Amino acid sequence: MLLKKNIYSFFFLLLVALAPAHAAETRIGIVNTAQLLKEAPQSENAREKLESEFAPRDAKIVELQKSIKLLEEKLAKDSAILSEATRKKREREIVARKRDVKRAREEFTEDFNFRRNEEIGKLQKLVLDTILALAKEQNYDIILNESVIYASKQVDITPHVLERLRKMYKEEQRLNKK
Repeated sequence: MLLKKNIYSFFFLLLVALAPAHAAETRIGIVNTAQLLKEAPQSENAREKLESEFAPRDAKIVELQKSIKLLEEKLAKDSAILSEATRKKREREIVARKRDVKRAREEFTEDFNFRRNEEIGKLQKLVLDTILALAKEQNYDIILNESVIYASKQVDITPHVLERLRKMYKEEQRLNKK
């Protein structure tokens, strides 16, 4: 798929380069979407949102793990004075709690990954919509992304898209404070 994409990009650029001099000027832009997804303020906001949403559950799991460790230490310390039945009962309780923590950790991971993918999807859509809007407003004929081997700063519109994303974020923050 990537090879096919690179081949199409190459042939398009070759076609543009070989076009007659009297043809209308073609505007080409290059954008680094990975950089945008990393540096956009919306990205940091999504990370903070996920952290605040999942931090309490993570802390609860950590506390459960600590309590199990304390039970294990207490059992190790008291095992010499406990009856066989009491010792086995405590061992079963520890195993049951470990299972509960493992299940809670797995659910936490699934929920976190699901929400993270939701946030990434929203961010990707926002970045794509912003790129498309900028391309249409500034009359670009084609916008290429990371599959380009080289692009001069003249055709790299990544800073323009990033600036627009920052403005959008500031405006959104301003409206949310009202």
